Formats: sequence, C-alpha cells, structure tokens
Amino acid sequence: MRVLLVITSLGAGGTERSTALLLPHLRERGIDATVVALVHREEGDEQRVIDEGFDVRFLAAGRLPGRVRELRGLIGELRPDVVHTAVFDADQTGRLAAVRTAVPVLGSLVNTPYVAARLADPNVDRRKLAAVRAVDSLTARTLGTHFHAVTEGVAVDAVDSLGIRRDRITVVERGRDPDQLGRRTDERRAAARRSLGFGADREVILAVGRQEHQKGQVVLVDALASIAASRPQAVVVVAGRSGNASAAIDEAVTRTGMGDRVRLLGHRDDIADLLCAADVFALPSRYEGTAGAAIEALALEVPVVASDLAGTRGLLVDGENARLVPVDDARALADALAATLDDPRRGAEQVARGRAVFDERFTLSRSADRMAQLYADVAARGRRPARS
Repeated sequence: MRVLLVITSLGAGGTERSTALLLPHLRERGIDATVVALVHREEGDEQRVIDEGFDVRFLAAGRLPGRVRELRGLIGELRPDVVHTAVFDADQTGRLAAVRTAVPVLGSLVNTPYVAARLADPNVDRRKLAAVRAVDSLTARTLGTHFHAVTEGVAVDAVDSLGIRRDRITVVERGRDPDQLGRRTDERRAAARRSLGFGADREVILAVGRQEHQKGQVVLVDALASIAASRPQAVVVVAGRSGNASAAIDEAVTRTGMGDRVRLLGHRDDIADLLCAADVFALPSRYEGTAGAAIEALALEVPVVASDLAGTRGLLVDGENARLVPVDDARALADALAATLDDPRRGAEQVARGRAVFDERFTLSRSADRMAQLYADVAARGRRPARS
C-alpha cells in the first residue's frame, strides 16, 4: 500500500517526532510511505528519515495555491492509496489537492487548537483564529474522508470545535519504542545527573516542550518559587527550543529569583536520559494532544504531575498514573509536585501503573499495527463525499 504523508515539516515538534519514529514500523508492515514536507527544517528528524531511505519531497511553493498544484502533481505521479495529512497548513494543502481525484484523505487530529485557553496566548489574534477554525471546519467536513485522533479527548474536541461526526474519527494512540527508550536504572540515572551537574540530593523536576504559551513553563517557574523555601534542593529543568514565550519565562525567572534553580536546556535529543535523571515529570501545558514526552515518562517510570487537559484524557488518569491539577494553577501544581516528592511509595505505585499502561497501549508496535489497519480501511472506503 502506498501512502502520501503530508506534513508541515520534519522538525522538532511532537507530531513530527512521532511521524519519524513511526515510519520504519509502517514500512515493516508493507506501507510504502512518501513524506511531503511543506518546509525544510534542519533541526529534528528530517535528515534521519532521509538516511533511513524514505522518499522525502519538499514543496517549493510558499503559498497555498502553489502547494496545492505541486501536491496534486505528486498525487498523479505516485498514485497513492491514501493521502494522510497532519497539522493545519498540511491539512488544507492535502484536502484541496485531492479534490477531483479518487484518493481518500485521512487527516490526523493531533491537538486541541481551538480551546478557550488558546485565546489567552498574547501571540494569538482572536479574529484570525476564528477564521482559521472556520476554514478548518469547512474543509474537514466537506473534503476530508476520515480522521485519525491521537487520543479520545482530541476526538471529542474535534467533534465540538470542527463539527466532525464522531463516527468519522478513529482513535489510534501514539507510541514509543521501548527498546529505543531503554529502562531506568541507577547507573543511567547517575550518569544523566552527572551530565547535568546534579548530585544525588537534587530534586529534579523536568518539563519538555518548546518555549511557548501553550506549554505553561511560566506556571512551572511560579510553582517552583512557591516551594523553593521548603525544598532547597528542588530545581526545574526545561528541555525545548526557544519560542514566543522565552521572554516571559526569563521574566518569570527574574521576578521569582529562581535564576539558580531553573535550567533552560534548549532543544535536546536525549529526552529519555533526561527523564531518567528526573524525580518528577511536569506537564504544565494549557492545552495538548498526546504529549509524547508524557508517554516516554510512563515508559521510563517517572512520576507525572500534569494539567488536567481534554486532549490528554485517556492517556493520563488522576490517581492512577499521574497527579492532575487545574490548568494555570501554580499553587495546585506546586502542591502536587511537593506531594509527589514527599511520597515515594505512592510514586512507585503510580509509575508501576504507568508502565503497565504503556506496555498495554502505547508501544510503537501497537500504534503501527493500528495505523496500518486504518490505512487499509480508509483505502477500501475510497473517496466518498463528506457532509459533516
């Protein structure tokens, strides 16, 4: 089966990373995937995907009409069984390019981009977001064949925000390769801490994500400040490239006097090792889809403290494999972090359940099996006109 996978880039984002990890496993299952990227990114997994022998094409056009023409030409050349798109610009390009072809379009729903929390982002223009949502809804309902959601929470949100019927969405959860991640051992933990310059006495709180309003790192800095006096060994480590929230994070660090307690690492390729160094994985996001680093935290048996988000429901369950707190509540986040650090016995129970959930539902092998089946189902369905 041939799939044309249209994506914004193979850069350092979560969707890009999950795609790059999944490709070899799909090839093992007979899926011949050609990746079409709208833009070139030097960071991330682009070169690795090329080195692994995958056909990666880059569109030359910078605007939607030119991209649609180029992609339509590739559809005619490669004759895929399915066009699979992910993220807004790629979704619009793929949906429009497949018009008047016999090729069905599968769209991945990877986030909850239209939730109210996004409107608090100072970089978001409300009128532009409303227009984007209207376009996304129209093309999804009328030009999309079927949809893949990364969690049940994301599927429910898409029904709400885009007006897609629930029976047009199949949930296939993201996965990670347990062999690539390895296991958390005392030796690996000690080595990772040495690389960061931390001794065994440090209480390391790790957050992973680009420095954007969505990821809530400012809330995490404020939470650390709330417990700093009572926990002199606690530090926050943030792995993720700079972004629109970098200045706000720097301001929060200065305002709280946490300059010697917050470490901004920038983009890292050794997240698994950093998780082994951590005592707690923090996910203070304001909205999310799967949160791949949370899956990795479950696999590597790191206690998770996270915002209670619609998008991650089904992945993180309060009192089972995580402690969940209200969004944007620094005090509640601080209390949950302190409680996790203070209660290693409960933490051990939580991580054991988390690992069991990972083994049952979030391995890359399982994800690849289900995606291959979804491709077959969509190809068999063909391109039928969609009404909602």
